[in-house]
Amino acid sequence: MKRYLKVSDIGDLNLALQEALEVKKNPYAWDAIGKNKTIILLFFNSSLRTRLSTQKAAMNLGMNVIVLDINKDGWQLETEFGVVMDGDKPEHLREAVPVIGRYCDIIAVRSFATFENKEDDYQEKILSQFIEFAGVPVISMESATRHPLQAFADLVTIEEKKTKKKPKVVLTWAPHPKALPQAVPNSFVEWMKEADVDLVVTHPKGYELAPEFSDGVTIEYDQNKAFEGADFVYAKNWASYHEYGQVLSKDKSWTVDEAKMALTNQAKFMHCLPVRRNMIVTDEVIDSENSIVIDQAANRVVSAQVVIKRMIEYLNK
Repeated sequence: MKRYLKVSDIGDLNLALQEALEVKKNPYAWDAIGKNKTIILLFFNSSLRTRLSTQKAAMNLGMNVIVLDINKDGWQLETEFGVVMDGDKPEHLREAVPVIGRYCDIIAVRSFATFENKEDDYQEKILSQFIEFAGVPVISMESATRHPLQAFADLVTIEEKKTKKKPKVVLTWAPHPKALPQAVPNSFVEWMKEADVDLVVTHPKGYELAPEFSDGVTIEYDQNKAFEGADFVYAKNWASYHEYGQVLSKDKSWTVDEAKMALTNQAKFMHCLPVRRNMIVTDEVIDSENSIVIDQAANRVVSAQVVIKRMIEYLNK
């Protein structure tokens, strides 16, 4: 695997799931595969689970790990081409990326949507420069449009917790005080479309995802109707795609509460974390026995380890 950006990069999902369960069962079975190899985890944005889980996964494989917070530990980087660099950014990504590539065997990057320009975000302006100039394999630890490590972990969690061959999985929009990117819902939908699940997405009108993700997906604007018979409920906020980056609603009637969960088939509650309690979900639901948010977070190590393992195997060919 030379790059990991989206669901198609993982290949056969059944094989990926099988490998993930093997890694989870014995995470140190490949503890020498990464000897004398270095991965850098490069953050343009804040992180807790992504940083810790990816670092842990690489260490499980015997790698050297460098963590760099661009905003605190490095020069401010210019990302635009053709500009006169007479402002507060003394280094261009065009030079920084290949230099980093000379120091490392794998680069993992986290860079959120800015909401300044939809076209730039959906063209992945920052991530694409790493792919073009790094000269080494690149992992997305969340980009402007996708969060593939999270989606892979979500799939592993559903596979572990499901009680029927084809569960009903509901992705529901929920209110939030500020605009959040579409990366998590985009990736979750992308992965669930390829998995053996019955996917329903529910949200207020105006919160439709980009067509490349939502095409072919069942969309239900009545949240209560969507929840009926659900086996898994995944709550997540995202800003509008069509009115890009805008918060169109903070309607708390969309908060996932016990009454809504009572409509489901004893559904497991999912969220990628961090979560705004009593905005996204009530305390009673997230603290219930059916909440599997901690299991999801734990599986972030598993998904990252499978991806990094495959990249090391590619490098060792």
